[in-house]
Amino acid sequence: MSIASVALSHGLNANLLRRWMIQRSAAAASFVAPVATTPLSVRVAGDEGKFLPVTLAASQPPAADIRIEVRRGPTAVSVSWPVQEAGACAAWLREWLR
Repeated sequence: MSIASVALSHGLNANLLRRWMIQRSAAAASFVAPVATTPLSVRVAGDEGKFLPVTLAASQPPAADIRIEVRRGPTAVSVSWPVQEAGACAAWLREWLR
């Protein structure tokens, strides 16, 4: 697919999409993977084959809905949309912004 057709199908300007692609490739090119200076595995004497518990930080649950707030002068419009319907939200927003 061409950049123009992808941009058009998502309601974006093709130049904006090209700029995002250039920024993304520049960021990827400047990324340097970290080099491990210590061993990646740790062995404890006498504990071979035993289970070692790992504590993970609690993660935040995903947002329950999409919130959009638009202000124009003294007027504010606030919209809440279920995350599961993100595609429908994007379509509605594209139509609303026309």
